[in-house]
Amino acid sequence: MRAITIPEPGGPEALVWDEVPDPVPGEGEVLVEVVAGAVNRADLLQRQGFYDPPPGTSPYPGLECSGRIAELGPGVSGWSVGDEVCALLAGGGYAEKVAVPAGQLLPVPEGIELQQSAALPEVSCTVWSNVFMIAHLRPGETLLVHGGASGIGTMAIQLAKAVGAKVAVTAGSKGKLAYCAELGADVLIDYREQDFVEEIRTATDGTGADVILDIMGAKYLDRNVKALATNGRLAIIGMQGGVKGELNIATLLGKRAAITATSLRGRPVAEKAAIVAAVREHVWPLIAGGHVRPVVDRELPMSEAAAAHRVLEESGNIGKVLLTLP
Repeated sequence: MRAITIPEPGGPEALVWDEVPDPVPGEGEVLVEVVAGAVNRADLLQRQGFYDPPPGTSPYPGLECSGRIAELGPGVSGWSVGDEVCALLAGGGYAEKVAVPAGQLLPVPEGIELQQSAALPEVSCTVWSNVFMIAHLRPGETLLVHGGASGIGTMAIQLAKAVGAKVAVTAGSKGKLAYCAELGADVLIDYREQDFVEEIRTATDGTGADVILDIMGAKYLDRNVKALATNGRLAIIGMQGGVKGELNIATLLGKRAAITATSLRGRPVAEKAAIVAAVREHVWPLIAGGHVRPVVDRELPMSEAAAAHRVLEESGNIGKVLLTLP
């Protein structure tokens, strides 16, 4: 098969579309013929040499894909060759074929095209596990989403609105904020010109955000804590703003607030399967009902993965960038 390889870490030009051995599904795995994969910022880190795949997983980038089951490995039941699926991956989505643990497969949601379903697994699993399974966002509460126009952000807006929460977002342009508003965001904050701490306080009559979904990490740590409501929950899922920040424990104690930090890729297979099962139970009906949809900025041939990486590096996208195969 062909896959995007990374012979040496570097810029987008380090991505090479090359011939590689076909994967073989192991115990409890299926082989998927890939129709499309999606680009995530973790892929950029892997390309740069900063985010190696978990041991024993595919060396190729790509944390989600859609396609058709080509082969069942030993011990797999409940799926059949030819089934159209999308999948959460530990790697290998930038390829013509990928072996996937069966517990990380999802059926293509009703009303969604197979190709576009590649935009769903990573963002659905990330948002549902952090905002709902860990931070327990409830109807009537306020969620603040940093990077509201990203793949994660566009999914978070829709899911929070679907359960009856109020949503505030930060983004860096009027166009991105306008799109967030179309998805249902109630409070629009231009982080280049506005202080999100003050804006969220104003929007909540001084209360603050009940849950914050943060992709920035260190750069926003202190301000995020200030923006939290009493009993607020800060869920950190990225570190685009650095890895080391200063935390005022007194402020955190005074608010009886909580901070969690999670990643998805390196979790044990059983944990990921539990998250995927929860997404299938809770998120897939919302998609089938038209309340939530994948947001796709553009589609590029998989052989042009370098161009897709440049789009993400320049923050030129609203929603997901897909890599497609004929």
